[in-house]
Amino acid sequence: MLVKGVWQENWQPVQAKDEQGRFIRQTSTFRNWITPDGSPGPTGRGGFKAEAGRYHLYVAYICPWASRTLMVRQLKGLQELISVSVVNPQLTEQGWQFGGFPGADEDHLSGARYLHELYTRADPQVSGRATVPVLWDKQSGTIVNNESADIVRMLNGAFSQLVDEGPDLYPQALAAEIDALSQVIYSDLNNGVYQAGFASSQQAYDEAYAKVFAQLDALEGRLADGRRYLFGEALTESDIRLFVTLVRFDAAYHGLFKCNRNTLRDMPALHAYMHRILALEGIADTVNIDHIKAGYYSIKALNPSGIVPVGPGVI
Repeated sequence: MLVKGVWQENWQPVQAKDEQGRFIRQTSTFRNWITPDGSPGPTGRGGFKAEAGRYHLYVAYICPWASRTLMVRQLKGLQELISVSVVNPQLTEQGWQFGGFPGADEDHLSGARYLHELYTRADPQVSGRATVPVLWDKQSGTIVNNESADIVRMLNGAFSQLVDEGPDLYPQALAAEIDALSQVIYSDLNNGVYQAGFASSQQAYDEAYAKVFAQLDALEGRLADGRRYLFGEALTESDIRLFVTLVRFDAAYHGLFKCNRNTLRDMPALHAYMHRILALEGIADTVNIDHIKAGYYSIKALNPSGIVPVGPGVI
């Protein structure tokens, strides 16, 4: 945790909780937007024009929020425009660290050892948690945005004059429906598994567990009619939001987070849907099962022994 730019305490998984022991997620700190002409986006200030080679993503393969930005980068053909660094999946007492694990990168841009150092470079008085993803502006040496939902939206549209590839993940004709479904997926499933895993009371856990499986059942029913994606044949932002939780479910959430009514393999429509998305060009490159297991099972509050399960070895 950073308090006015100074690291104050060892990293803890529970950011906040209410009186009933429910896990509460922190809101993001930096909310500027990249736009085609550098004008201000929906939040924040302007000055961040879409340019090739100017921006950099800091991500963790363990993190579903970071992974959805990696997915959009692949789907929209932005690999040559936006560079990437992957942090160590094993959380330390100072949070995310660079290097020291197969497939993890050193911070070649600024030589930072821990991600929180980038936060204080962007704002020497920043308070809060240092989270991934981070969208970094190499030109001005600052954080553009650390909210994955914003980053997904800007990667979908801001660079279209530089590269015109991939599906429109937020078509205006479906915008209202995408917003509504994505909100339910977030509250009941994306964040719901964390509310189950990090609950500090039986009541809080029971509530979260019920939400997770009610939503999985609803989505299983939605896909049972044979549709390819949540809104038919078109891949959208909602599919990306759902996929990142599904692909981690059996490896982490089922056991470690106590979401153990059944595995995803026991839900045939959702399981097949997950593999359809995984088979899309470039998407498998955004999923690293070794990082996912090493990262989640390094959370001492949930796994004091630090033992990483042998299986599953593949998704």
